[in-house]
This record gives sequence, C-alpha cells and structure tokens, in this order.
Amino acid sequence: MQAPPPPRLSVVVPVRNEAANIAPLIAEIRAALAAIPHEIVYVDDGSTDDTPAILRAEAALAPLTLRRHRTGCGQSAAIITGIRAATAPWIATLDGDGQNDPADIPALFARAQTLPPLTLVAGHRTQRRDTHVKKLTSRAANAIRSRMLGDATPDTGCGLKLFRREDFLALPAFDHMHRFLPALFLRAGGHVVSIPVGHRPRTRGASKYGTLDRAWVGLFDLIGVAWLQRRNRIPVIEE
Repeated sequence: MQAPPPPRLSVVVPVRNEAANIAPLIAEIRAALAAIPHEIVYVDDGSTDDTPAILRAEAALAPLTLRRHRTGCGQSAAIITGIRAATAPWIATLDGDGQNDPADIPALFARAQTLPPLTLVAGHRTQRRDTHVKKLTSRAANAIRSRMLGDATPDTGCGLKLFRREDFLALPAFDHMHRFLPALFLRAGGHVVSIPVGHRPRTRGASKYGTLDRAWVGLFDLIGVAWLQRRNRIPVIEE
C-alpha cells in the first residue's frame, strides 16, 4: 500500500472541557480538507470533563495527533504546544468550540500560498454570532488595541488564522500571545492580511472567558506588547 503524502497543513485545535464539540468538529475538518494533505493536532489544556477520553476514541478511529497539559496553562500555551508538535510547514489554528467554520480553511490556505514569507492570514468575523455584551466589549478592545499597536487588523480575536510554522516559532512566546499575533508578525517585519470568514453561534458547551477578567488581563498584555514594539529594530542586511 502506498504511503499517504506528508501533510502540507496542520490544523491546531486547543481545547479545554469541550467534550461535546470534539467529534463534530473533527468530522468537519476532515471533510473540509479532504483535497489537502493535512494532519489534525488537538491539545487538551487540562480538561476535567470527558474531553481526554473522547480524543483518545477519535484517535483510535483515524490519525490524530494528541497532546495534553496536566493542568490548564491557557490557550496560547496550548497553541504553542500544538504547533511544536505539528509536522506540516503550514499551520491553521481553529477554536475548539465549533464557532469557527473549518470550511473557510481552504480559501485561507490558498491565499496564504500567494503571499510573501512572514505573512499572517487572519480570519475576520464580519457577522459575529455572540451576545451583544461580548460583541460590544470586543469592538471596544479592538479599537483600543488598534490605536496602541497599529496592527491594521479588524478582528484579532478570531481563532481562525493561517501562517507558516517556522514564522510562528520565531516569534516571542508568552501567555495570551495568540491575541496579538498580527502585531507580533508586523513587529518581525512581516505582513497581515484579513479575510472575511463565517462565524457560528455556540451550540454545545460553555464559554471559558468572562468579560471583566479578559479585559484586565488584556490591558496588561497590551502594554507589554506595546513595549515589545518600541524595543524592536529590524536591521537591513547589506549584500
């Protein structure tokens, strides 16, 4: 039997207590990427529900790369773990709650391959399916972040992003870095392209984020990333 081709794209999905969403989302990813050699990497960030058992059951049915944090370390840590475990040159990140649509990945992947190195392709949820409070706070946070960081990105909170693995691994790693990927790519001398993607209401499980706690943490992170930007100089190498 001929061996399957090596994956060109790794889909990294961080999860914590998302037992009900795992099987449906994996099925959607496989269907959406049937024409693209790919692998799926799930990182369980210290779940306390049936997430670990369901992931093992899914891995027994079809190839699935699994990593598990003994205790919860946060979404950024889970994404970093997944990308380090990935083997493809391209990475797509996807939230594990089912609100991102895997059917959008092929278009992002196709666009990414036409762009120069060190480019982040970011999903832009033009019609968000969230509560009014969540949409309002997100809109305010995006405005403040954009003014302070100048990252030219309308929706940094979208979990659907696509980039080269080596580009991500060259970025500074810290807690909550996933919220600032556009600014970090620009800081490294790269580019950001935003593409409209779908967004779906959460139909299973519960959100892991509160409004106030994310706002306070986000404020300190924003100050830290602004500091990083101002302490960076990109040398021009003469031939």
